[in-house]
Amino acid sequence: MQGAGNDFVVIRTDDTKTDWPKLATQICDRHYGVGADGLLLLMPSSVADFKMRLFNQDGSESAACGNGMRCLVKYYLDENTTGSGNSEITIETLAGVRRSTVSRRHGNAAEIKAAMGIPQVGHNGSPATPSVKKIGDRDIAREMNRTIKTGEHELLLSLITIGNPHAVHFYSGPIPDFPLSTLGPLVEKHRLFPDETNFEIARIVSRREVEARVWERGVGETLACGTGACAITVAGRLLDYLDDKVVVRLPGGTLSVEWDGRGEVYLSGPTSTVFKGEWTG
Repeated sequence: MQGAGNDFVVIRTDDTKTDWPKLATQICDRHYGVGADGLLLLMPSSVADFKMRLFNQDGSESAACGNGMRCLVKYYLDENTTGSGNSEITIETLAGVRRSTVSRRHGNAAEIKAAMGIPQVGHNGSPATPSVKKIGDRDIAREMNRTIKTGEHELLLSLITIGNPHAVHFYSGPIPDFPLSTLGPLVEKHRLFPDETNFEIARIVSRREVEARVWERGVGETLACGTGACAITVAGRLLDYLDDKVVVRLPGGTLSVEWDGRGEVYLSGPTSTVFKGEWTG
């Protein structure tokens, strides 16, 4: 399945004994495996409609993934539900239970809007509230922003957590020209981030539109990243660059993000099933 070009191999299973990290590195290999950004597992849950686990290309496990979650919701509904109308699906993740609202057309999921939790800012992970208009005695920019040096480059980063860590750099030049393949791995593994980080480059087009590229930890550059789009929106909103509803244009497609500055951040965008098959390993 894929969401805005962010692609996954999806397995529905209750198997807890398989070495999933090892399988992820094999199945996600684009030359010797199926090829994907990550391996998604849809598993039984006692607290939600289903449990999501995500293993990256390198076998590491992520606590959250916006595009992956939307893909699993579509898969779950296409396999389990008929009829029309709206549905709310709950998903157990390592970052907590998340909700997705689904509008259906002719029995199929037409749009999936995922609640990605309350964003946090800075290394300490304090909630990203109150909003930029009501900061009070909090200096959000001071909590959120860090400057690092990578070789000859000095980067101002806005640190946002959307279930997993993100470092957002707002860039004024053309997004395709940024040396992401060079600087991405340096930021991902910078000493400032002992658990590594996702890295986003974003250019503000207007208060409702952003262009971006993403370097995902454990994967490399991807065509899209749902939590990355959310992190960009939250950082831009807190810095008063962006409004509550933002379109994030990524190489693989367009994602829509909503955040009122106080509660959960919401992610919407396209998802589709590309093909089904059998892994013979």
